[in-house]
Amino acid sequence: MNAEIIAVGSELLLGQIANTNAQFLSGRLAEIGIDVYRHRVIGDNADRLEEEITEAEKRSDIVILTGGLGPTKDDLTKETVAKYLGRKLVMDEPSLKAIEEFFIKAGREMSVNNRKQAIVIEGSTVFFNRHGMAPGMFIKTESTCFVLLPGPPREMKPMFLEDVTPVLLNELGAGQPVVSRVLRFFGIGEAELETRIEDLIDTQKNPTIAPLASDGEVTLRLSAKHAVEGEAWQLIEDTEQLILARVGQHLYGINEETLVNKAAELLQRESKTIAAAESLTAGLFASELGAIAGVSSVLKGGVVCYTNESKRDVIGVPQSILDTEGAVSERCAIEMAERIKQQFNANIGISFTGVAGPNSLEGHPPGTVWIGLSIDDYPSTALMLSLRGERNYARIRAVKHGLFQLIRSLEKK
Repeated sequence: MNAEIIAVGSELLLGQIANTNAQFLSGRLAEIGIDVYRHRVIGDNADRLEEEITEAEKRSDIVILTGGLGPTKDDLTKETVAKYLGRKLVMDEPSLKAIEEFFIKAGREMSVNNRKQAIVIEGSTVFFNRHGMAPGMFIKTESTCFVLLPGPPREMKPMFLEDVTPVLLNELGAGQPVVSRVLRFFGIGEAELETRIEDLIDTQKNPTIAPLASDGEVTLRLSAKHAVEGEAWQLIEDTEQLILARVGQHLYGINEETLVNKAAELLQRESKTIAAAESLTAGLFASELGAIAGVSSVLKGGVVCYTNESKRDVIGVPQSILDTEGAVSERCAIEMAERIKQQFNANIGISFTGVAGPNSLEGHPPGTVWIGLSIDDYPSTALMLSLRGERNYARIRAVKHGLFQLIRSLEKK
């Protein structure tokens, strides 16, 4: 099946906001084996939107529209689609009730135009909006599936993942149960991973294998269909074992697990506390962990020690090490990890030091990074990386490498 995405909103054309929805949807559709052939952006104009829908229906099996479901007059997506399909607009009572309750709880008077957000296309499958007001919709014609989603990413993303994806998988399965599993890898490039499992990809039929790369990570979505759901899962299991036999050392998570979620989960499960000394990353590692609910039970704290003086005076790295080996060195990374662990009385100390760029430092090129790790009852270690890309990309990649090393160390304990 193929799809195209139509983003609706003059603010997109004016450059006031970026069309991140299309990027997100393209990635998720690729994961379930649906090819995206086109992205379109249309302003708040009913005639132009109807022209685009007319052409999209001729070309695509699935047409996804984002935006234009709000309460104002320029929100015209569902009105235009309803007119094009020759269907009425009706009130979705559960959505209306939720909108009314929101205003009651907020102590605000609900304006009449907010009722518009609860109106849906007659005969559509309605997706309740758990993170906003306007519901989404799914309409299937003889030739095309139409999906209407709210524009705000915080509303659109969970609705697509939780509600739309199962519907699309069912369409892919043509009535047979379709199941899928996402395998998440780190420390291996997309090209290398694909090379190692190239024969599996070339001969794929059922299950299908869909690779996707982003920000230094690679995912493989395995999707299988069978009249018996248990048999479909067995197909997934068999293919997964073939893949892991070749690249299993790079696997860190399944489905919606992320590096930071997995690291926090392992720290909590093992009852291990951690503290971070950050130079290059300037607090980014602690910030990532701090975004996880309940992490206060394991994150003791951290220090940003960007200068050599702070490494010496705050963390306690000996001046002799800074003079002889430098801040960008294995010895400095280990000292930072050991001393931050001791200062915060934590089970684990982690450190980041290096050269973000654009200039070299101590004779080291931009992207040179050392990550130190000190864990109770184990020898301290440090990992050197040579990262490419601009400075903030290098910082983000360094944090991900630190999380991956932490995961691997905790899994071995």
